Amino acid sequence: MRVLAVSSQKGGSGKTTLSGHIAVQAQRMGCGPVALVDTDPQGSLADWWNEREDDTPVFVSTYVSRLAGDIERMREAGIKLLVIDTPPAITDTIADVVDVADLIVIPTRPSPHDLRAAGATVELVENMGKPLVFVINAATPRARMTSEAACALSQHGTVAPVMIHHRADFAASMIDGRTVMEISKATRSANEIEKLWQYLDSRLVESDRKTIMPSSSAVSPAVEKPTFNVGTH
Repeated sequence: MRVLAVSSQKGGSGKTTLSGHIAVQAQRMGCGPVALVDTDPQGSLADWWNEREDDTPVFVSTYVSRLAGDIERMREAGIKLLVIDTPPAITDTIADVVDVADLIVIPTRPSPHDLRAAGATVELVENMGKPLVFVINAATPRARMTSEAACALSQHGTVAPVMIHHRADFAASMIDGRTVMEISKATRSANEIEKLWQYLDSRLVESDRKTIMPSSSAVSPAVEKPTFNVGTH
């Protein structure tokens, strides 16, 4: 079983929407059974799942204190992919989730505030020796700020080659427990999610092939807190 965590210190970065869409697309592509876990106290992902008519991906109710044990039980039950949504703050919860994850996805809107906030998440993930990938979310097509954000983020980690653009499709689909892949007129949005999942799947496969990372309990060298600078004009 592979574990993908969606994490960002910045509220409003689109973690919940991205978590649900990644899980549904993975299930649609035959990478399941896929399970979802919501560790955000606000419970937005759980609320979305409760509105779904489709019973896949499955939703697992757990607590961070028992997450490691529940992951083993999910693995034994045949779950192939677990997607975990996290709170919008650097807390012990995020550290515990990062510790069990194979890949950390950091959604980042192309704005100076989001870029600055990403630094704390990157610092935590790097200190724990885990691979990460930035996903530029809610981008405006052809906007200079979007390309500048991609350039700034690339100095601190891998940026997914697929951007998710700002469209009403995403919010509209989440209202009743669906995704853009499940509504008829969201072709461009659905295509972006399909390509993003293809990329993330390849990263998870790459992670599978690498030597297992040291546990977070090992002493790690100090990592300077990343700073992200981007033009404002």
